[in-house]
Amino acid sequence: MRMRPRSIRARDTLVAAVIAAFVFAITAAGVDFAVRGEVKADLLRQTQVDARRVSGGVRDGSLEGAIPDDSRGRILLQVVEPGGRVTNATPGAAGRPPVSRLWPSSNLRVRDYTECHGAWPGRECYVIEAVRVSTSRDSVVVYASERLPSYLVNGLLEAALAACVLLLAGGVARITWRIVGRTLGPVEAIRAQLAEISATDLSRRVPQPPGEDEIAQLARTANATLDRLEQAVGRQRQFASDASHELRTPITGLRANLEDAAMHPEDSDLREVVRSALRDTDRLESIVTDLLLLARIGTGGTAMQEPIDLSALAAAEVRRRVSTLRVVTELPAGVTVRGVRMQLVRLLGNLLDNAERYAGSAVTVQVAREDGHALLAVTDDGAGIAPADRERVFERFTRLDTARSRGAGGTGLGLAIAREIARAHGGTLRVEDHAPGARFALRLPLVPPPAREKGRPRPDGPS
Repeated sequence: MRMRPRSIRARDTLVAAVIAAFVFAITAAGVDFAVRGEVKADLLRQTQVDARRVSGGVRDGSLEGAIPDDSRGRILLQVVEPGGRVTNATPGAAGRPPVSRLWPSSNLRVRDYTECHGAWPGRECYVIEAVRVSTSRDSVVVYASERLPSYLVNGLLEAALAACVLLLAGGVARITWRIVGRTLGPVEAIRAQLAEISATDLSRRVPQPPGEDEIAQLARTANATLDRLEQAVGRQRQFASDASHELRTPITGLRANLEDAAMHPEDSDLREVVRSALRDTDRLESIVTDLLLLARIGTGGTAMQEPIDLSALAAAEVRRRVSTLRVVTELPAGVTVRGVRMQLVRLLGNLLDNAERYAGSAVTVQVAREDGHALLAVTDDGAGIAPADRERVFERFTRLDTARSRGAGGTGLGLAIAREIARAHGGTLRVEDHAPGARFALRLPLVPPPAREKGRPRPDGPS
């Protein structure tokens, strides 16, 4: 696993080098072909001019004496009779055998070709034009030859081009190696960090490079996944801790009552034992139900969110409840949020249960719009909550000494459940200043009103 990024780096570098070498080799072959063709064409043009000039002079008899050398020895000119005797030549070609043994026929009087002599590396090649002066049987032949540059004969041009191909391919490989390494470096850092993260330490995060490229998005996605995983594991651990802590007491009490009744049936009131067992069973059921709800909230389950009129929901919940206290409501219409209806009903029910338990005479339920959020406030006129305890009341199984005991109220999870529901809906739940009593304020994002379709008149406008 550790070598995978390096393998990808080596593979990509090799592929880039091979492709670059292939492309550069084709280009080099084209350059070689072009250079050879251009050089040969240029030499041939020069030999053609001189060969035809001398051939014309021989034909009309205007050539007298030795053939003048206008090319300073570069072009060898010879006039050769049938049988191979050189009758006239430039100074550089005088006294030498004919430059070529190819004899043009009377049907093809002019021949252009390349001829090589000797063995490599001392091999010499010439561009030659042979011109038969006339079609007669004893016609002489004029030869004009010019030596090809050595780099076209001894392979120097091909060697230079091959070296350029290797250098360029090596440069591409080096650049690719560095670019791929720089690209895969953050990926390797992310992989190494993920490999070190275990279930015992989910607080660590992978390094997140700047920018908006794919690797930065990968790092952000990995960190978001780790956040969700840490939250899920945290809920699991919290559930196990809460269950082991809070279920032990009622189970122990239930077991003690039943064992006492079994050991001393004659001294036990069977009806009271059953009623006590039922109370403990009810408490166990309530605790388990609340713990399971806490474990499910915010995990992204299958619950579907929908637009909900917060005022209508609060009015329905207040009407459903039977209370000996006076309930004051301020519920304007049109305050819409998006959420899971049953969870928001549970949140409001928990806040009302808490308010009714500690209120003196009245409870106020208020819905309003506030700074782009929907506000749901439940206020009681009881003893209130000290500022130092306003966060503690949202902890699981927390009961304030001044107002609560294990035997009074519910499971101790109501406010914890309410805050978790608020967080799962992207909102907040806090205890705010209020005198007298306590004020629990829920704030949720508002759902914007639907945009009116173009061309549709206002309800109060002309039809």
